[in-house]
Amino acid sequence: MLYGYNTNGFAHHPLEQAIEILGDLGYQSVAITLDYHALNPFDQPLLREQLPRIKRLLAQYNCRSVIETGARFLLDPWNKHQPTLLSADPAESGRRFDFLSRAIDVAAELGADGVSFWSGTPRQAEQYAVLLERLAGHCRRLCEHAERRHVRLAFEPEPGMLIDTMDRFAELDKLVVHPRFGLTIDVGHLHCQGEVPIAEHLKRWRRLLWNVHIEDMRRGVHDHLMFGEGEIDFAPVLRELEEGGYPGGVHVELSRHSHDAVNVAGRALDFLRETEGWRPTLPL
Repeated sequence: MLYGYNTNGFAHHPLEQAIEILGDLGYQSVAITLDYHALNPFDQPLLREQLPRIKRLLAQYNCRSVIETGARFLLDPWNKHQPTLLSADPAESGRRFDFLSRAIDVAAELGADGVSFWSGTPRQAEQYAVLLERLAGHCRRLCEHAERRHVRLAFEPEPGMLIDTMDRFAELDKLVVHPRFGLTIDVGHLHCQGEVPIAEHLKRWRRLLWNVHIEDMRRGVHDHLMFGEGEIDFAPVLRELEEGGYPGGVHVELSRHSHDAVNVAGRALDFLRETEGWRPTLPL
């Protein structure tokens, strides 16, 4: 496993600076949240300018990457995380689908490990079965595009959204059934929703686990906390990832800590290394 950090926790830094800082701190992977000034797929001049620089920086620091699609207001400046794939209006769901398709293209250009995304919440009341089938249909179409671009999709169950638990992800996975469709597990989300022991879920879904988010959290409260401020015992979590041979990024997600991003990122990496019992490789 590779320790990484989500750039939504560096909201006040240019993306290039965030990657440089994370690389200098010792992170080995970067979860890049596409946003207005960070590889914005709707701003083609900026995207064409940034992509080569980001690719060079990742190579310079020997960092892997994943593409994250949780920008709050990129698609709708008035409504957080809207529209979604669940939207009944085809024009609205089409905007989200277009965004995710463009995210797949960005991931392909960077050689990223995958694209992480979630279901969102419906704007109007509809039957769960109807929403689930609509979501699955969009996911299957996204998988077709991901197949063409040789990119993996890592779906994240998110508290408060239609697909919030691992059981609901299992329902969705049975409808999508595609080799490009996998899973993002957020360790804090599992604890928040009482899906414990966390290590058992990591073990159960090992085959499809392509991306991991990590932070502290309290039971029943969806609030991403710095390590030590919540209730999670991280030693068995990291042990399962290591012993299970998970090869990807374990990305710290502290999007509300951008005001102290550098210090928080440094402390987070120290915590993870100490908890794992990490030792630096000494030169011969």
